[in-house]
Amino acid sequence: MTTYKPVRTSSPPPPLPSMYELPSENPEEPGLPDEFHDWQPQLLSQTFQPATYPADQVFTAADLNLYYDSLNTSYYKRPDWFAVVGVPRLVDAGRLSYVLWREGRAPVVVIELLSPGTLEEDQGQTLRGRQPPSKWEVYESILRVPYYVLFNREGNTYRLFQLEGAEYQEMAEPRLWIEPLQIGLGLWQGSFAGVEREWLRWYDVAGRWIPTELEQERQRAEQAERRAAALAEQLRALGIEPESL
Repeated sequence: MTTYKPVRTSSPPPPLPSMYELPSENPEEPGLPDEFHDWQPQLLSQTFQPATYPADQVFTAADLNLYYDSLNTSYYKRPDWFAVVGVPRLVDAGRLSYVLWREGRAPVVVIELLSPGTLEEDQGQTLRGRQPPSKWEVYESILRVPYYVLFNREGNTYRLFQLEGAEYQEMAEPRLWIEPLQIGLGLWQGSFAGVEREWLRWYDVAGRWIPTELEQERQRAEQAERRAAALAEQLRALGIEPESL
């Protein structure tokens, strides 16, 4: 008599929990930022190179406390990414925070990466008039940030807002162009930090994506190779083999 043994198959491991599903020691925070909240700001900072300001007068930051009220020094916001022009790139050994009443300049652009925990506040859907004020109120009415961008990485969509008068108005353009800085922001399909996806990235007046640090290194290496090849050709034309030098 033939007996059959059941075939046991192992179940696939459950997906890793997200930051929004894990508990936090701080009840007001759902957990730690995910890797995308690190990679996307890196790409933004590496490619934010305004043509109208020298590099040592451009400051960008991610997840850095921004203190905005000298009368309420405990009030701060922590943008996912922001940029300021006309201030020193480096202060001491690096800023521990950005203190508006000491720096003297507000950000020219703020970018928030939408997440479930801050979705309503980022989009200005929370009640106004409370203390401390919401992100939207601070960016719009207190800091008067000229450009505000909301990026939804799930659908690779973003919303652009420009300060007009006292309020933000949503822009209909597919890309953001900041004329005084001669720099623009758009969606770029490519690989960064080893991840292929659509990213927010800055471009120049000619519409070219501003190169990252790695891309700049590759460009320098390619230029050096071309110069070496050109020199070798010149030597050969003179009857000299480069290997003999």
